[in-house]
Amino acid sequence: MPSDDLPVPVFSKPVTLRDVAAQAGVSVATASKALNDQGRMTAETRERIRETARRLGFRPNSLAQSLLRRRSFTVGLLTNDTYGRFSLPLMSGISDALVDNGVSVFLCNVEEDPRLGQMHVDAMLDKRVDGIIATGKRIDRHLPVDLSNLRVPVIYAFTQPDPDAIAFVSDDADGARLAVEHLCRLGWKRIAHVTGPASFAVVHARAQAYRDVLIENGLPVTEPLLGSWSEAWGHEAVAQLFDGPGPHSGKNERPDAVFCGNDQIARGVIDALRERGLSVPGDVGVIGFDNWEIVAEATRPPLTSVDMNLVALGREAGLTLLSLVGGKPAAPGIRKLPCRLVVRQSCGHPLDG
Repeated sequence: MPSDDLPVPVFSKPVTLRDVAAQAGVSVATASKALNDQGRMTAETRERIRETARRLGFRPNSLAQSLLRRRSFTVGLLTNDTYGRFSLPLMSGISDALVDNGVSVFLCNVEEDPRLGQMHVDAMLDKRVDGIIATGKRIDRHLPVDLSNLRVPVIYAFTQPDPDAIAFVSDDADGARLAVEHLCRLGWKRIAHVTGPASFAVVHARAQAYRDVLIENGLPVTEPLLGSWSEAWGHEAVAQLFDGPGPHSGKNERPDAVFCGNDQIARGVIDALRERGLSVPGDVGVIGFDNWEIVAEATRPPLTSVDMNLVALGREAGLTLLSLVGGKPAAPGIRKLPCRLVVRQSCGHPLDG
């Protein structure tokens, strides 16, 4: 039952610059100069004003500060990666780079909606962000918003850039080469490649690297199997490779290792092999791609996978944006950052002999 005796909360008014000036016995202009480390005055006066501001709990108006410094110390991050699979590790790296320099990051999801994207860009510009980083869920698609000719610098990370822009992507061919070379070093001889849809540029880059490594090592090359980025496709691909009929399915032609286009496909492959009484890695070695830890570490056995170094990629994007904001020029173009192989238990060694 409500009561008329309940206390009414009292909210104190924020301390203003005028309050600081009055308490310190100086003009508002002098107080402003002291707090912004400007103007001429004695060290004693400047310190007295600053101590008064600390004692009163004065917080400068962030908008006024940004106008004065021509910096807002904020950066906008746009993405259409609603699941966060790629944007979250990128944001972690971006934040590492920017927070250390006193810059905050605001994440906005543009989905696939040009109107929503433009609304977020307009809001960022109204808030005077120092720059914008655009990222997505694939490197061969542009975000549904025009980021060219803005009044702030723009960096692209893991998404298709505008012409003459600065972009950071993982080197997919390098990552595929790491995976297949690792399988070759372990002694696997018949290596299949099960990957995603042909509409993805990364599928073709990785497949070409797969072919190149096998040719360099004198091993037979089979055409990659293309499907969806899913565990179900991993199951289906194993049926094609091991159950026949088909060029891969003869007993002597069955693969003894499978390089997969992502970790979900790899988990489906491992499950399907187990259903057929084949052990991983005893009978067949398996490598994934992405190093999605929630999948790779929970797979049985834990999955060896290519890590695209998205945190490091995000950090490089953030540092480059800071450099541009600071007035240092940077050459346009796409920077490809190397991947790394995270070795777990799914490759092992082929059977002795």
